[in-house]
Amino acid sequence: MSNSQMNTAQARVIDPILSNHARGYTNAEHVGHTLFPNVPIPQRGIRRLEFGKEAFRAQNTRRAPGGATKRIQFGYEGKPVALEQHSLEGKVAWEHMEDASRVPGIDLATGAVNLVLDVMALGREIQQAGAARNPANYDANHKLVLAGADKWSDGASKPVQDVNDAKEAIRSTAGRYPNTMVIGPKVFLDLKVHPAVIEQFKYTGKDSITVDMLARYFDVERLEVGKAVFLPENAGDDDAFTDVWGNDVVLAWVPTAGANWQTPSYGYTYHLAGHPFVEKPYDERNAKSWFYPVTDEHSVELVGADAGFLIQGAH
Repeated sequence: MSNSQMNTAQARVIDPILSNHARGYTNAEHVGHTLFPNVPIPQRGIRRLEFGKEAFRAQNTRRAPGGATKRIQFGYEGKPVALEQHSLEGKVAWEHMEDASRVPGIDLATGAVNLVLDVMALGREIQQAGAARNPANYDANHKLVLAGADKWSDGASKPVQDVNDAKEAIRSTAGRYPNTMVIGPKVFLDLKVHPAVIEQFKYTGKDSITVDMLARYFDVERLEVGKAVFLPENAGDDDAFTDVWGNDVVLAWVPTAGANWQTPSYGYTYHLAGHPFVEKPYDERNAKSWFYPVTDEHSVELVGADAGFLIQGAH
């Protein structure tokens, strides 16, 4: 190996740099974290905290002099968090390192790790969408299938009424209106040209309907369009992409600040503390390449289905 290639000592320097980079990495196209916030958990095998309706139950808190003080339980141990380990390696050929400068391989290594992180992030997005879009995860009062003239692609449909009914269903069981709404890309295009939406904003002077305008229209704190697409692992390069979020709409109440695994929520993506991390790069002479293994342990879990609502087939 020539002197321009990275040596083992330099690999040890790059290792913690890339691990810090990996932990802060996000993909701007992905929206699953808005429904399933990323929260660290301290160890494997931990049980998640689950919550009842104690906060909404009327309690007689009056106490007579000398009498006992009543107590209420803060959550209870639920199902164990079933972390899954995911690992993938990025590869950088020696030949591509020849022009590396001050710290050989650092830029190329970051690029290789970013590719791995993008693949892993897409996998999480697919898991999150799968949990949110699975009708089996909701009871009959927290899901709706649209068909015919009720689809939002039909100008006679009533999207705001469908959303208001969903919001009320969530409030009646979770005690709060949803603050988060995720829609598929084709649903977004339908809403941009829907007569009722255009009528609402016809005097604003805007050239087109934006995501922020739709958030105001539906009266939710944040509205996200799930733009991610994917190919199955064995699909051909010429095959058509599939929309991760399909033609569905998901509403949910999710903590937007200070979320941790002990806070009630529609869903979480539990991450083992310190993950993802980049393992020490290694040099393989047969492949004449450096390899950058990335390992992550996480679990996407819908922990409070009563705080969510699924509208299927909006497009």
